[in-house]
Amino acid sequence: MIFGASGDLTERKIVPALYYLARERLLPPGFSVIGCGRTRFTDDQFREKMREAVSEHLHLAAEENAVFASGFGKGVFYLTGDFSQAASYEQMKALLDRLDRERGTCGNRLFYLATPPSFFPVTITQLGAAGLARPKDPSRNWTRIIIEKPFGRDLASARELNQTVTEVFNEDQVYRIDHYLGKETVQNLLVLRFANGVFEPIWNRRYIDHVQISVAEDLGVENRGSYYEEAGLLRDMIQNHVLQLLSLVAMEPPATFLAAAVRDEKAKVLRAVRPIPAEQVAKVAVRAQYAEGFARGQKVPAYRSEPKVAPNSATETYAALKLYVDNWRWADVPFYLRSGKRLAKRASEISIQFRGVPHLLFRDTPSEQINPNLLAIHIQPDEGVSLKFSAKLPGPTMQIRPVLMDFRYGESFGASPPTAYETLLLDCMLGDATLFNREDAVELSWELMDPILARWREDGASGLAFYEAGSWGPAEADKFIESDGRRWQRL
Repeated sequence: MIFGASGDLTERKIVPALYYLARERLLPPGFSVIGCGRTRFTDDQFREKMREAVSEHLHLAAEENAVFASGFGKGVFYLTGDFSQAASYEQMKALLDRLDRERGTCGNRLFYLATPPSFFPVTITQLGAAGLARPKDPSRNWTRIIIEKPFGRDLASARELNQTVTEVFNEDQVYRIDHYLGKETVQNLLVLRFANGVFEPIWNRRYIDHVQISVAEDLGVENRGSYYEEAGLLRDMIQNHVLQLLSLVAMEPPATFLAAAVRDEKAKVLRAVRPIPAEQVAKVAVRAQYAEGFARGQKVPAYRSEPKVAPNSATETYAALKLYVDNWRWADVPFYLRSGKRLAKRASEISIQFRGVPHLLFRDTPSEQINPNLLAIHIQPDEGVSLKFSAKLPGPTMQIRPVLMDFRYGESFGASPPTAYETLLLDCMLGDATLFNREDAVELSWELMDPILARWREDGASGLAFYEAGSWGPAEADKFIESDGRRWQRL
């Protein structure tokens, strides 16, 4: 059941992912989808809307459109209603009972909250009041709920939402989704570290100089100006996506590859991140906003000229942070995080830069020609892993140049990896919470971000830098990392 089914997320991600799973025979024949929303649709109208969405986003051939209608589409239904009202949930129960009888859905329920966050508490509360939050027979059925980000807008609201959720659902029923964790390369990071003896022994402060995590987007805020004015880049990207990537890079090996063990180790990392006092924010964080410029060959407006954005807005569209994980493995190793809108291109990457050799053996070779080894984990758009190391240039003289060993999913396996939503939806239906956020991890990430947000709110436009749209961000961010004798990796 998808709450907010008339929205963009349902069309672009959720239903195409479900159809893909059905096409790959990963879902049973009786699998059914109920869309819930205030927009009025009949079942047939909603089915046609979803067929068009799936056709567009999965690039279906004409003959497969007919397969959608005769197969998956028959299990698509729609409920129109105000889901803050108890009467709507009575309709819902009646439809669910009918689908159990007619399509053999066996009482298994997955609720997906794809609504604006303001609707989360009332929907959760009403599901509990209607008796829909618990399976009919726990020995045979299951009931789970997926909650989209953002999960709160600060620590206080996240705690309040967690309390609302856990008053209705047990924690093991709750799946807080972060689609970045469903990306194939993010999962492969765990395999890279824990299935290869060559990496784990050197994955520590003795051999690693620093870590960079970059999430760059070439798009602006598009039509989400009002949302972005409330959120900003730190809330939108770093509090969730980027900190989750940090926890996977820095975590200790779990005892088993089970959800509880993996999530325990991720939470330990967030607990170990050095807190940032308000007076230190300017030293460890840079914020900026895009000005007008050129993107994809076209002139684009400044953030302050976007629709539904205040002309004197101090909202950040770029942020860079330096964090430390204070434990035995990572003491004094800086983690540089950056993310921004309207940058030069869309790219997400984790860069592990190793320390230089302790003694330069090749005395006649200029030291600047010997680059440190770099392990780059490419998350998007071209998923893969690269290792940079030094090699001798052919010829009679000793000239050293960096070379790359590249692994790309498409080239190595001859197929594109599944999308994040396909992976995460299937994991939820199988009851595997490994790649979903737990209550404590959400609150720990807000604890880290709250002092920065509070200081930026207090400072207003003071200290806000600007960068040209289509560039790699503000000069202040370059100075920020260069003051440590390092530089941002080219994406």
